[in-house]
Amino acid sequence: MHCFKPCLRFAKSTAYCYFSSNRSFSSHNLETAGPIASKLNSRSVVRFRGLDTVKFLQGLLTNDVRKFSEPMGENERTSTLPAPNLPPMYAALLTPQGKFLYDLFLYKPPKPDAKLDKSGSGPGSDPDQSFELFADVDATVLDELLVTFKKYRVRSKVEIENVAKDFSCWQRYGGNLPEKSSSIEEPEAASVGWGAGVDRSGESASRGNNLGWQWFNDPRLDSLGFRGIFPSDIIPPLIEADKETDEQNYLLWRLQKGVAEGSTEIPKGEAMPLEYNLAGLNAISFDKGCYMGQELVARTHHRGVIRKRLLPLRFLNDSGEEVEQKVAPGSEVIDTASHKKAGTVRAALGCRGLGLLRLEEAFKGSGALTIQGQENVKVEAVRTDWWPAEWFQEYQQYSAVA
Repeated sequence: MHCFKPCLRFAKSTAYCYFSSNRSFSSHNLETAGPIASKLNSRSVVRFRGLDTVKFLQGLLTNDVRKFSEPMGENERTSTLPAPNLPPMYAALLTPQGKFLYDLFLYKPPKPDAKLDKSGSGPGSDPDQSFELFADVDATVLDELLVTFKKYRVRSKVEIENVAKDFSCWQRYGGNLPEKSSSIEEPEAASVGWGAGVDRSGESASRGNNLGWQWFNDPRLDSLGFRGIFPSDIIPPLIEADKETDEQNYLLWRLQKGVAEGSTEIPKGEAMPLEYNLAGLNAISFDKGCYMGQELVARTHHRGVIRKRLLPLRFLNDSGEEVEQKVAPGSEVIDTASHKKAGTVRAALGCRGLGLLRLEEAFKGSGALTIQGQENVKVEAVRTDWWPAEWFQEYQQYSAVA
């Protein structure tokens, strides 16, 4: 039995067609279906603008935002070519007690001298442009996120705006997609958009300021593909007409990788950042100094043992076959040997899911875990290939002591 196959929406020019499930992707063929792309309607875009933008965010977020204000090197300042855009950053805002609130992908738009002018023949110029950063955020909590950031603004010279109508978030992923965006491995991705060296397509480089965007490697994991913010009135470059798909396929892709996203999958006000693997996803800097909620995160990282972690899950029947649409987020995972709760399902789609499980129970073996009230549904925790080796060593040492 195969996993749930969501019906896909493919874009052809301005019309959309709906194909039957035999044209859909499942967890089995996403690895060979790519590259595909999804517009992320679950995400919105916020703009931070003003002289104190970096200082303001540096005191709040888990990652080191100062890299966006670092001066360019000598070679970049003297080059006649547009300067390369800085890669995006993944970060989180925590409560004062160190619990997760919101995740953000931060982008610094290219400076005027990093863009080509409208003729495409040289760098542009706009000396009056203010410093700004764009953030890709969870759309379901957009209003309260704006209220929260404005509450902490006090006298900081920074404007915080909802620009979701003007910009959209996209993900490019799937199999057959290079994991590095370089001129050798992915020449198209490395050359499309402002500030990407030489724009070989020549198309976006001569059509004005609103096309100053490009694809970047996902800052969490290279294997997740490419991510970007683009103007809402365009289709991003490198998306073939028959390869724009429903966002559920991106969700399925993330579930297989064991990566949660947003304030629903990472419960707002409850989740411990290290249990949801945010350190391994490049969302936390342990060298930047103080930020809101930093004390608990740093203490746990340096002294504590992470007994629970977010893991990819597969849902199976008694015969070991994958079962479809049987498990809902919030379901409890039970250890059949001890009859105790081993964890909770945080996200689910078809036969795949994410679960926050105690590591002691997670890897006991096939058939050891089931869903509360659905004993015929077995839960298999999957070891991800991107986990640092020390995470398994911590688990083994803890198990030996226990």
